[in-house]
Amino acid sequence: MAATQTDDLVEYGFRRVIITITAVLCALLEVVDTTIVNVALNDMKGSLGATLTDVAWVITAYAIANVIVIPMTSWLSQQFGRRNYFAASIIIFTVSSFLCGNASNIWELVIFRFIQGMGGGALLVTAQTIITESYPTEKRGMAQAIYGMGVIIGPTLGPPLGGYLVDNFSWPYIFYINIPLGIIATFLTLSFVKSPKYGEKLKANQVDWWGIVFLTAFIGSLQFVLEHGQQDDWFENTTIVILSIVSFFGLILFLWRQLTYKYPIVNLRVLKDQNLRIGTIMCFILGFGLYGTTFVVPIYTQAILGWTATDAGLLLIPSSIMTGIMMPIIGKLIQKGVPQAYLVSLGFLIFFGFTFWMHNVMTPDTGAEHMFWPLILRGIGLGLLFVPITTLALSTLKGKEIGEGAAFTGMMRQLGGSFGIALITTFISRFGQQHRVDLISHLDATKFEVQQRIQQLQMSFMSKGFTANEALDKAHKAIEGSVIKQSTVLSYMDVFLYLGILFLLCIPFMLMVKKGSGKVDMSNVH
Repeated sequence: MAATQTDDLVEYGFRRVIITITAVLCALLEVVDTTIVNVALNDMKGSLGATLTDVAWVITAYAIANVIVIPMTSWLSQQFGRRNYFAASIIIFTVSSFLCGNASNIWELVIFRFIQGMGGGALLVTAQTIITESYPTEKRGMAQAIYGMGVIIGPTLGPPLGGYLVDNFSWPYIFYINIPLGIIATFLTLSFVKSPKYGEKLKANQVDWWGIVFLTAFIGSLQFVLEHGQQDDWFENTTIVILSIVSFFGLILFLWRQLTYKYPIVNLRVLKDQNLRIGTIMCFILGFGLYGTTFVVPIYTQAILGWTATDAGLLLIPSSIMTGIMMPIIGKLIQKGVPQAYLVSLGFLIFFGFTFWMHNVMTPDTGAEHMFWPLILRGIGLGLLFVPITTLALSTLKGKEIGEGAAFTGMMRQLGGSFGIALITTFISRFGQQHRVDLISHLDATKFEVQQRIQQLQMSFMSKGFTANEALDKAHKAIEGSVIKQSTVLSYMDVFLYLGILFLLCIPFMLMVKKGSGKVDMSNVH
Protein backbone atom coordinates (compact mmCIF):
# COMPACT_ATOMS: atom_id res chain seq x y z
CA MET A 1 0.00 0.00 0.00
CA ALA A 2 2.77 2.44 1.00
CA ALA A 3 4.48 1.78 -2.31
CA THR A 4 1.54 2.81 -4.47
CA GLN A 5 0.88 5.77 -2.24
CA THR A 6 4.48 6.94 -2.60
CA ASP A 7 4.17 6.57 -6.38
CA ASP A 8 1.00 8.71 -6.38
CA LEU A 9 3.04 11.66 -5.11
CA VAL A 10 5.67 11.48 -7.89
CA GLU A 11 5.24 14.45 -10.22
CA TYR A 12 6.47 15.00 -13.77
CA GLY A 13 7.18 17.93 -16.08
CA PHE A 14 5.88 21.41 -15.27
CA ARG A 15 4.18 20.46 -11.97
CA ARG A 16 7.39 18.98 -10.59
CA VAL A 17 9.34 22.11 -11.56
CA ILE A 18 6.80 24.35 -9.77
CA ILE A 19 6.70 22.14 -6.66
CA THR A 20 10.52 22.05 -6.54
CA ILE A 21 10.76 25.86 -6.86
CA THR A 22 8.13 26.34 -4.11
CA ALA A 23 9.86 23.94 -1.71
CA VAL A 24 13.35 25.37 -2.33
CA LEU A 25 12.01 28.93 -1.97
CA CYS A 26 10.53 28.03 1.44
CA ALA A 27 13.71 26.27 2.63
CA LEU A 28 15.75 29.26 1.47
CA LEU A 29 13.45 31.74 3.27
CA GLU A 30 13.85 29.77 6.50
CA VAL A 31 17.61 29.39 6.35
CA VAL A 32 18.33 32.97 5.24
CA ASP A 33 16.32 34.18 8.24
CA THR A 34 18.53 32.20 10.61
CA THR A 35 21.60 34.32 9.73
CA ILE A 36 20.24 37.58 8.23
CA VAL A 37 19.60 38.99 11.73
CA ASN A 38 23.25 38.66 12.85
CA VAL A 39 24.32 41.81 10.97
CA ALA A 40 21.41 43.92 12.22
CA LEU A 41 21.83 43.33 15.97
CA ASN A 42 23.63 46.65 16.57
CA ASP A 43 20.93 48.68 14.80
CA MET A 44 18.18 46.83 16.68
CA LYS A 45 20.00 47.52 19.93
CA GLY A 46 20.06 51.24 19.18
CA SER A 47 16.52 51.69 17.89
CA LEU A 48 14.83 49.43 20.49
CA GLY A 49 16.95 50.63 23.42
CA ALA A 50 18.12 47.13 24.38
CA THR A 51 21.36 45.63 25.71
CA LEU A 52 23.45 43.19 23.67
CA THR A 53 22.27 40.31 25.92
CA ASP A 54 18.64 41.25 25.24
CA VAL A 55 19.25 41.47 21.50
CA ALA A 56 20.92 38.04 21.44
CA TRP A 57 17.45 36.68 22.32
CA VAL A 58 16.31 37.62 18.79
CA ILE A 59 18.58 34.80 17.53
CA THR A 60 18.01 32.43 20.48
CA ALA A 61 14.19 32.59 20.35
CA TYR A 62 14.16 31.71 16.65
CA ALA A 63 16.63 28.83 17.10
CA ILE A 64 14.73 27.35 20.08
CA ALA A 65 11.37 27.46 18.25
CA ASN A 66 12.99 25.91 15.17
CA VAL A 67 14.50 22.99 17.00
CA ILE A 68 11.32 22.28 19.01
CA VAL A 69 9.06 22.20 15.96
CA ILE A 70 11.31 20.22 13.58
CA PRO A 71 10.86 16.78 15.25
CA MET A 72 7.07 17.31 15.34
CA THR A 73 6.65 18.27 11.66
CA SER A 74 5.99 14.77 10.35
CA TRP A 75 3.31 14.18 13.00
CA LEU A 76 1.70 17.59 12.41
CA SER A 77 1.63 16.92 8.64
CA GLN A 78 -0.22 13.68 9.31
CA GLN A 79 -2.75 15.46 11.56
CA PHE A 80 -3.60 18.38 9.31
CA GLY A 81 -2.62 17.10 5.86
CA ARG A 82 0.75 18.00 4.39
CA ARG A 83 -0.44 20.72 2.02
CA ASN A 84 -2.55 22.51 4.68
CA TYR A 85 0.23 22.29 7.28
CA PHE A 86 2.88 23.55 4.83
CA ALA A 87 0.67 26.46 3.72
CA ALA A 88 -0.21 27.31 7.35
CA SER A 89 3.51 27.32 8.24
CA ILE A 90 4.29 29.73 5.39
CA ILE A 91 1.43 32.01 6.49
CA ILE A 92 2.63 31.95 10.15
CA PHE A 93 6.18 32.69 8.97
CA THR A 94 5.05 35.57 6.70
CA VAL A 95 2.66 37.22 9.18
CA SER A 96 5.21 37.00 12.02
CA SER A 97 7.86 38.52 9.67
CA PHE A 98 5.56 41.55 9.27
CA LEU A 99 5.03 41.70 13.08
CA CYS A 100 8.82 41.45 13.69
CA GLY A 101 9.40 44.46 11.43
CA ASN A 102 6.73 46.44 13.33
CA ALA A 103 7.89 45.47 16.85
CA SER A 104 8.08 48.51 19.14
CA ASN A 105 10.29 47.00 21.84
CA ILE A 106 12.82 44.18 22.13
CA TRP A 107 10.55 41.66 23.92
CA GLU A 108 7.79 42.06 21.33
CA LEU A 109 10.42 41.33 18.68
CA VAL A 110 11.64 38.24 20.61
CA ILE A 111 8.07 36.85 20.91
CA PHE A 112 7.37 37.40 17.19
CA ARG A 113 10.74 35.80 16.31
CA PHE A 114 9.74 32.75 18.36
CA ILE A 115 6.47 32.47 16.41
CA GLN A 116 8.39 32.98 13.17
CA GLY A 117 10.72 30.12 14.20
CA MET A 118 7.69 27.85 14.83
CA GLY A 119 6.56 28.45 11.23
CA GLY A 120 10.09 28.30 9.85
CA GLY A 121 11.15 24.97 11.38
CA ALA A 122 8.25 23.28 9.62
CA LEU A 123 9.22 24.80 6.26
CA LEU A 124 12.67 23.26 6.28
CA VAL A 125 11.73 19.63 6.88
CA THR A 126 8.41 19.61 5.03
CA ALA A 127 10.12 21.13 1.98
CA GLN A 128 12.65 18.28 2.05
CA THR A 129 9.89 15.64 2.29
CA ILE A 130 7.85 17.22 -0.53
CA ILE A 131 10.88 17.34 -2.85
CA THR A 132 11.93 13.76 -1.99
CA GLU A 133 8.45 12.37 -2.66
CA SER A 134 7.94 14.35 -5.89
CA TYR A 135 10.85 12.54 -7.58
CA PRO A 136 10.96 8.85 -8.51
CA THR A 137 13.24 6.80 -6.26
CA GLU A 138 16.15 6.63 -8.70
CA LYS A 139 16.24 10.44 -8.94
CA ARG A 140 16.22 11.07 -5.18
CA GLY A 141 19.92 12.05 -5.24
CA MET A 142 19.14 14.86 -7.68
CA ALA A 143 16.14 15.87 -5.54
CA GLN A 144 18.39 16.20 -2.45
CA ALA A 145 20.91 18.17 -4.53
CA ILE A 146 18.27 20.73 -5.51
CA TYR A 147 17.02 21.02 -1.92
CA GLY A 148 20.60 21.21 -0.66
CA MET A 149 21.34 24.29 -2.77
CA GLY A 150 18.76 26.22 -0.73
CA VAL A 151 19.99 24.93 2.63
CA ILE A 152 23.70 25.47 2.00
CA ILE A 153 23.50 28.78 0.13
CA GLY A 154 20.96 30.25 2.59
CA PRO A 155 23.22 30.77 5.64
CA THR A 156 25.77 32.52 3.38
CA LEU A 157 23.26 34.79 1.66
CA GLY A 158 21.93 36.01 5.03
CA PRO A 159 24.78 38.30 6.19
CA PRO A 160 25.49 40.19 2.90
CA LEU A 161 21.76 40.59 2.18
CA GLY A 162 21.17 41.73 5.78
CA GLY A 163 24.16 44.09 5.58
CA TYR A 164 22.85 45.64 2.34
CA LEU A 165 19.30 46.13 3.71
CA VAL A 166 20.54 47.60 7.02
CA ASP A 167 23.06 49.94 5.31
CA ASN A 168 20.62 51.21 2.66
CA PHE A 169 17.21 50.99 4.40
CA SER A 170 16.68 50.01 8.04
CA TRP A 171 16.58 46.78 10.07
CA PRO A 172 12.79 46.08 9.75
CA TYR A 173 13.38 45.47 6.00
CA ILE A 174 15.24 42.22 6.77
CA PHE A 175 11.81 40.94 7.86
CA TYR A 176 9.65 42.75 5.29
CA ILE A 177 11.58 41.08 2.45
CA ASN A 178 9.91 37.75 3.43
CA ILE A 179 6.37 39.05 2.85
CA PRO A 180 6.09 39.04 -0.99
CA LEU A 181 7.99 35.73 -1.18
CA GLY A 182 5.73 34.21 1.50
CA ILE A 183 2.57 35.25 -0.40
CA ILE A 184 3.86 33.68 -3.65
CA ALA A 185 4.91 30.47 -1.83
CA THR A 186 1.48 30.18 -0.13
CA PHE A 187 -0.34 30.55 -3.47
CA LEU A 188 1.93 27.97 -5.19
CA THR A 189 1.57 25.50 -2.28
CA LEU A 190 -2.22 25.62 -2.27
CA SER A 191 -2.31 25.25 -6.08
CA PHE A 192 0.25 22.50 -6.65
CA VAL A 193 1.32 20.54 -3.54
CA LYS A 194 -0.55 17.27 -2.88
CA SER A 195 -1.12 15.63 0.51
CA PRO A 196 -0.51 11.90 1.00
CA LYS A 197 -3.45 9.97 2.47
CA TYR A 198 -2.48 9.25 6.06
CA GLY A 199 -5.45 7.28 7.34
CA GLU A 200 -7.06 8.08 10.70
CA LYS A 201 -6.40 11.40 12.47
CA LEU A 202 -5.97 11.30 16.23
CA LYS A 203 -8.67 12.54 18.57
CA ALA A 204 -7.71 15.32 21.00
CA ASN A 205 -7.47 12.84 23.91
CA GLN A 206 -5.06 10.59 21.96
CA VAL A 207 -2.61 13.40 21.20
CA ASP A 208 0.74 12.90 22.92
CA TRP A 209 0.61 16.09 25.02
CA TRP A 210 3.20 14.77 27.49
CA GLY A 211 5.50 13.94 24.57
CA ILE A 212 5.21 17.56 23.42
CA VAL A 213 5.95 18.85 26.95
CA PHE A 214 9.01 16.59 27.42
CA LEU A 215 10.34 17.36 23.91
CA THR A 216 9.97 21.11 24.51
CA ALA A 217 11.71 20.85 27.91
CA PHE A 218 14.57 18.77 26.49
CA ILE A 219 15.23 20.65 23.23
CA GLY A 220 14.30 24.16 24.43
CA SER A 221 16.56 23.96 27.51
CA LEU A 222 19.41 22.38 25.54
CA GLN A 223 19.26 25.10 22.87
CA PHE A 224 19.26 27.83 25.54
CA VAL A 225 22.28 26.27 27.29
CA LEU A 226 24.18 26.08 24.00
CA GLU A 227 23.33 29.66 22.97
CA HIS A 228 24.05 31.29 26.33
CA GLY A 229 26.59 28.94 27.95
CA GLN A 230 29.76 30.83 27.06
CA GLN A 231 28.55 34.35 27.89
CA ASP A 232 27.04 33.16 31.20
CA ASP A 233 30.19 31.21 32.16
CA TRP A 234 28.67 27.73 31.73
CA PHE A 235 28.15 25.78 34.95
CA GLU A 236 29.16 28.67 37.21
CA ASN A 237 25.69 30.05 36.38
CA THR A 238 22.62 28.73 38.25
CA THR A 239 20.24 29.12 35.26
CA ILE A 240 22.56 27.10 33.01
CA VAL A 241 22.87 24.34 35.65
CA ILE A 242 19.08 24.15 36.20
CA LEU A 243 18.33 24.10 32.45
CA SER A 244 20.99 21.42 31.85
CA ILE A 245 19.26 19.21 34.45
CA VAL A 246 15.82 19.97 32.90
CA SER A 247 17.21 19.08 29.46
CA PHE A 248 18.70 15.79 30.70
CA PHE A 249 15.52 14.63 32.44
CA GLY A 250 13.42 15.97 29.56
CA LEU A 251 15.38 13.68 27.21
CA ILE A 252 14.98 10.61 29.45
CA LEU A 253 11.22 11.17 29.93
CA PHE A 254 10.75 11.98 26.23
CA LEU A 255 12.45 8.72 25.13
CA TRP A 256 10.44 6.70 27.67
CA ARG A 257 7.17 8.31 26.55
CA GLN A 258 7.83 7.85 22.81
CA LEU A 259 8.71 4.16 23.23
CA THR A 260 5.73 3.31 25.46
CA TYR A 261 2.86 5.50 24.16
CA LYS A 262 0.58 4.15 21.43
CA TYR A 263 0.49 7.39 19.39
CA PRO A 264 3.96 8.96 19.83
CA ILE A 265 4.58 12.48 18.55
CA VAL A 266 8.00 11.41 17.22
CA ASN A 267 8.34 7.93 15.79
CA LEU A 268 11.70 6.79 17.22
CA ARG A 269 11.25 3.32 15.71
CA VAL A 270 12.16 4.70 12.30
CA LEU A 271 15.74 4.90 13.68
CA LYS A 272 15.93 1.09 13.40
CA ASP A 273 16.96 1.83 9.81
CA GLN A 274 20.77 1.66 9.90
CA ASN A 275 21.27 4.16 7.06
CA LEU A 276 19.06 6.70 8.81
CA ARG A 277 21.02 6.23 12.06
CA ILE A 278 24.35 6.86 10.32
CA GLY A 279 22.78 9.71 8.33
CA THR A 280 21.52 11.53 11.44
CA ILE A 281 24.96 11.37 13.11
CA MET A 282 26.61 12.62 9.92
CA CYS A 283 24.00 15.42 9.66
CA PHE A 284 25.01 16.51 13.15
CA ILE A 285 28.68 16.71 12.10
CA LEU A 286 27.72 18.43 8.84
CA GLY A 287 25.78 21.08 10.84
CA PHE A 288 28.82 21.47 13.07
CA GLY A 289 31.08 22.18 10.08
CA LEU A 290 28.59 24.21 8.02
CA TYR A 291 27.31 26.57 10.75
CA GLY A 292 30.60 26.56 12.68
CA THR A 293 32.66 27.83 9.73
CA THR A 294 29.88 30.21 8.59
CA PHE A 295 30.15 31.64 12.12
CA VAL A 296 33.96 31.78 12.55
CA VAL A 297 34.96 33.30 9.20
CA PRO A 298 32.82 36.49 9.46
CA ILE A 299 33.82 37.01 13.12
CA TYR A 300 37.52 36.68 12.26
CA THR A 301 37.28 39.07 9.28
CA GLN A 302 35.28 41.67 11.26
CA ALA A 303 36.96 41.47 14.69
CA ILE A 304 40.57 40.95 13.58
CA LEU A 305 40.79 42.31 10.03
CA GLY A 306 38.31 45.16 10.59
CA TRP A 307 36.02 44.39 7.62
CA THR A 308 32.42 45.58 7.34
CA ALA A 309 29.55 43.08 7.83
CA THR A 310 28.70 43.23 4.11
CA ASP A 311 32.30 42.48 3.04
CA ALA A 312 32.51 39.63 5.55
CA GLY A 313 29.30 38.15 4.15
CA LEU A 314 30.41 38.55 0.53
CA LEU A 315 33.62 36.60 1.25
CA LEU A 316 31.57 33.40 1.72
CA ILE A 317 29.55 33.76 -1.52
CA PRO A 318 32.07 32.06 -3.91
CA SER A 319 32.19 29.09 -1.52
CA SER A 320 28.38 28.78 -1.68
CA ILE A 321 28.32 29.13 -5.47
CA MET A 322 30.89 26.33 -5.64
CA THR A 323 28.61 24.16 -3.47
CA GLY A 324 25.69 25.02 -5.76
CA ILE A 325 27.73 23.93 -8.81
CA MET A 326 28.78 20.70 -7.07
CA MET A 327 25.26 19.65 -5.98
CA PRO A 328 23.83 18.53 -9.36
CA ILE A 329 27.15 16.85 -10.28
CA ILE A 330 27.02 14.81 -7.05
CA GLY A 331 23.32 14.09 -7.65
CA LYS A 332 24.24 12.62 -11.07
CA LEU A 333 27.07 10.50 -9.56
CA ILE A 334 24.65 9.03 -7.00
CA GLN A 335 22.16 8.22 -9.77
CA LYS A 336 24.95 6.38 -11.58
CA GLY A 337 25.45 4.25 -8.47
CA VAL A 338 28.62 5.72 -6.92
CA PRO A 339 28.37 4.66 -3.23
CA GLN A 340 27.47 7.57 -0.97
CA ALA A 341 29.96 6.43 1.67
CA TYR A 342 32.87 7.07 -0.75
CA LEU A 343 31.57 10.54 -1.67
CA VAL A 344 31.08 11.49 2.00
CA SER A 345 34.57 10.23 2.91
CA LEU A 346 36.04 12.34 0.10
CA GLY A 347 33.96 15.30 1.34
CA PHE A 348 35.36 14.93 4.88
CA LEU A 349 38.90 14.71 3.47
CA ILE A 350 38.42 17.87 1.38
CA PHE A 351 36.86 19.67 4.37
CA PHE A 352 39.94 18.74 6.39
CA GLY A 353 42.04 20.27 3.57
CA PHE A 354 40.03 23.50 3.89
CA THR A 355 40.40 23.75 7.69
CA PHE A 356 44.13 22.95 7.54
CA TRP A 357 44.68 25.56 4.82
CA MET A 358 42.74 28.19 6.82
CA HIS A 359 44.81 27.27 9.88
CA ASN A 360 47.95 28.05 7.86
CA VAL A 361 46.85 31.35 6.23
CA MET A 362 45.40 33.06 9.32
CA THR A 363 47.36 36.10 10.54
CA PRO A 364 46.31 39.46 12.04
CA ASP A 365 46.39 40.90 8.49
CA THR A 366 45.39 38.13 6.05
CA GLY A 367 43.84 39.43 2.81
CA ALA A 368 40.71 38.20 1.00
CA GLU A 369 42.94 36.73 -1.74
CA HIS A 370 44.54 34.33 0.79
CA MET A 371 41.15 32.95 1.82
CA PHE A 372 39.55 32.66 -1.63
CA TRP A 373 40.87 29.19 -2.57
CA PRO A 374 40.48 27.57 0.87
CA LEU A 375 36.84 28.72 0.85
CA ILE A 376 36.33 27.30 -2.66
CA LEU A 377 37.64 24.01 -1.24
CA ARG A 378 35.05 24.35 1.57
CA GLY A 379 32.36 24.70 -1.10
CA ILE A 380 33.46 21.49 -2.84
CA GLY A 381 33.60 19.64 0.51
CA LEU A 382 30.10 20.75 1.55
CA GLY A 383 28.72 19.68 -1.85
CA LEU A 384 30.25 16.24 -1.41
CA LEU A 385 28.83 15.96 2.11
CA PHE A 386 25.31 17.35 1.94
CA VAL A 387 23.72 15.42 -0.92
CA PRO A 388 25.18 11.96 -0.15
CA ILE A 389 24.45 12.26 3.60
CA THR A 390 20.79 13.26 3.12
CA THR A 391 20.23 10.73 0.30
CA LEU A 392 21.90 7.98 2.33
CA ALA A 393 19.78 8.80 5.40
CA LEU A 394 16.47 8.63 3.49
CA SER A 395 17.45 6.02 0.87
CA THR A 396 15.83 2.94 2.44
CA LEU A 397 12.74 4.67 3.88
CA LYS A 398 9.32 4.69 2.24
CA GLY A 399 5.87 6.22 2.71
CA LYS A 400 5.46 8.38 5.80
CA GLU A 401 8.85 7.20 7.13
CA ILE A 402 10.48 9.64 4.67
CA GLY A 403 8.94 12.59 6.53
CA GLU A 404 9.91 11.12 9.90
CA GLY A 405 13.47 10.51 8.71
CA ALA A 406 13.73 14.03 7.25
CA ALA A 407 12.65 15.44 10.64
CA PHE A 408 15.53 13.63 12.39
CA THR A 409 18.14 14.74 9.85
CA GLY A 410 16.86 18.34 9.96
CA MET A 411 16.89 18.45 13.75
CA MET A 412 20.38 16.95 13.99
CA ARG A 413 21.77 19.42 11.43
CA GLN A 414 20.37 22.37 13.43
CA LEU A 415 21.58 20.93 16.75
CA GLY A 416 25.00 20.24 15.22
CA GLY A 417 25.17 23.91 14.26
CA SER A 418 24.21 25.01 17.78
CA PHE A 419 26.74 22.67 19.40
CA GLY A 420 29.37 23.83 16.90
CA ILE A 421 28.86 27.52 17.60
CA ALA A 422 28.68 26.97 21.39
CA LEU A 423 31.89 24.93 21.44
CA ILE A 424 33.70 27.30 19.08
CA THR A 425 32.87 30.42 21.13
CA THR A 426 33.99 28.61 24.30
CA PHE A 427 37.23 27.40 22.71
CA ILE A 428 38.02 30.83 21.25
CA SER A 429 37.81 32.50 24.65
CA ARG A 430 39.59 29.67 26.55
CA PHE A 431 42.38 29.21 23.96
CA GLY A 432 42.66 33.00 23.67
CA GLN A 433 43.38 33.34 27.41
CA GLN A 434 45.87 30.48 27.28
CA HIS A 435 47.76 31.95 24.28
CA ARG A 436 47.80 35.39 25.94
CA VAL A 437 49.51 33.93 29.03
CA ASP A 438 52.04 32.10 26.80
CA LEU A 439 52.77 35.20 24.70
CA ILE A 440 53.19 37.46 27.75
CA SER A 441 55.66 34.98 29.28
CA HIS A 442 57.87 35.56 26.20
CA LEU A 443 57.71 39.34 26.57
CA ASP A 444 60.73 39.79 28.81
CA ALA A 445 61.20 43.51 29.59
CA THR A 446 64.96 42.98 29.96
CA LYS A 447 65.29 41.75 26.34
CA PHE A 448 66.85 44.25 23.97
CA GLU A 449 64.21 43.66 21.19
CA VAL A 450 61.33 44.31 23.60
CA GLN A 451 62.94 47.50 24.96
CA GLN A 452 63.67 48.67 21.41
CA ARG A 453 60.02 48.08 20.32
CA ILE A 454 58.65 49.97 23.35
CA GLN A 455 61.09 52.82 22.66
CA GLN A 456 60.05 53.04 18.98
CA LEU A 457 56.37 53.15 19.92
CA GLN A 458 57.06 55.75 22.65
CA MET A 459 58.93 57.96 20.16
CA SER A 460 56.12 57.73 17.61
CA PHE A 461 53.51 58.75 20.24
CA MET A 462 55.77 61.62 21.45
CA SER A 463 56.04 62.85 17.85
CA LYS A 464 52.20 63.19 17.93
CA GLY A 465 52.45 65.58 20.89
CA PHE A 466 52.14 63.28 23.94
CA THR A 467 54.43 63.71 26.99
CA ALA A 468 57.12 61.06 27.63
CA ASN A 469 55.01 59.38 30.38
CA GLU A 470 51.78 59.41 28.34
CA ALA A 471 53.64 58.04 25.32
CA LEU A 472 55.19 55.23 27.39
CA ASP A 473 51.76 54.32 28.76
CA LYS A 474 50.33 54.27 25.21
CA ALA A 475 53.26 52.13 24.00
CA HIS A 476 52.52 49.51 26.68
CA LYS A 477 48.82 49.56 25.75
CA ALA A 478 49.67 49.12 22.06
CA ILE A 479 51.81 46.07 22.88
CA GLU A 480 49.02 44.65 25.08
CA GLY A 481 46.57 45.24 22.18
CA SER A 482 48.75 43.39 19.69
CA VAL A 483 49.21 40.50 22.19
CA ILE A 484 45.42 40.16 22.55
CA LYS A 485 44.97 40.30 18.77
CA GLN A 486 47.68 37.70 18.18
CA SER A 487 46.34 35.38 20.90
CA THR A 488 42.83 35.62 19.39
CA VAL A 489 44.19 34.71 15.94
CA LEU A 490 46.03 31.73 17.47
CA SER A 491 42.76 30.57 19.07
CA TYR A 492 40.98 30.78 15.66
CA MET A 493 43.80 28.69 14.18
CA ASP A 494 43.30 26.08 16.91
CA VAL A 495 39.56 25.95 16.20
CA PHE A 496 40.19 25.26 12.51
CA LEU A 497 42.74 22.58 13.31
CA TYR A 498 40.41 20.75 15.74
CA LEU A 499 37.48 21.00 13.32
CA GLY A 500 39.68 19.41 10.66
CA ILE A 501 40.70 16.56 12.97
CA LEU A 502 37.00 15.93 13.80
CA PHE A 503 36.24 15.55 10.07
CA LEU A 504 39.22 13.23 9.52
CA LEU A 505 38.03 10.98 12.37
CA CYS A 506 34.65 10.56 10.63
CA ILE A 507 36.13 8.88 7.53
CA PRO A 508 36.63 5.37 9.03
CA PHE A 509 33.00 5.39 10.28
CA MET A 510 31.71 6.24 6.81
CA LEU A 511 33.58 3.35 5.26
CA MET A 512 31.73 1.00 7.66
CA VAL A 513 28.38 1.79 5.97
CA LYS A 514 26.91 -1.31 4.36
CA LYS A 515 27.83 -1.64 0.71
CA GLY A 516 24.80 -1.63 -1.52
CA SER A 517 22.71 0.19 1.06
CA GLY A 518 24.12 3.35 -0.48
CA LYS A 519 22.21 2.67 -3.67
CA VAL A 520 18.46 2.96 -3.42
CA ASP A 521 16.78 -0.38 -2.96
CA MET A 522 14.25 -0.49 -5.79
CA SER A 523 12.47 -3.56 -4.38
CA ASN A 524 10.91 -1.33 -1.71
CA VAL A 525 9.14 0.82 -4.24
CA HIS A 526 6.97 -1.42 -6.37
